[in-house]
Amino acid sequence: MDKTQPHPLFKLATELGPLLVFFFVNAKFNLFAATGAFMVAIVAAMIASYVVTRHIPIMAIVTGVIVLVFGTLTLVLHDETFIKVKPTIIYGLFAAILGGGLLFGRSFIAVMFDQVFNLTPQGWRILTLRWALFFAGMAVLNEIIWRTQSTDFWVNFKVFGVIPLTMIFAIAQMPLTKRYHIEPVSLERSEAEAGDVSKG
Repeated sequence: MDKTQPHPLFKLATELGPLLVFFFVNAKFNLFAATGAFMVAIVAAMIASYVVTRHIPIMAIVTGVIVLVFGTLTLVLHDETFIKVKPTIIYGLFAAILGGGLLFGRSFIAVMFDQVFNLTPQGWRILTLRWALFFAGMAVLNEIIWRTQSTDFWVNFKVFGVIPLTMIFAIAQMPLTKRYHIEPVSLERSEAEAGDVSKG
């Protein structure tokens, strides 16, 4: 299915918007109000993504489902633990999917990030392993932060710590993707090569 490529600012808004809503509502009210607002913002972001692109990235779907489940538990049971452990569950799940796929000789990184890369098999394995380790590390870091720091500190880390760390890590993978990149063969070139072979 063809997917409409949205403007980069739109993609950024749907990814960061819910987190900013979470941050500001928590700053003005409390974590429970922020959790409810976060749930609404996540659903709104997914709807907006579908309306504009007729597609919702798999990571957004998985994240949205977990946010709604753990957000509901947080509000119903009035227990902050559920929303705080939510990132640990998400990161752990992503790490398990990527790591488990490698054990069976599969790389799910392209599906997870909703992107198509042209990499060699070795490049796929290295990139997948790196992201699996990154997600595992983020799961551990989230556990350390929410268990040892205040709620406000955890919220600040979630918004202003996780995003920069993820961006820095993603940028750090660019040399790898360039090193193992496979140039796509154009239709004209493949036809020309086929013609040369037939003439030979």
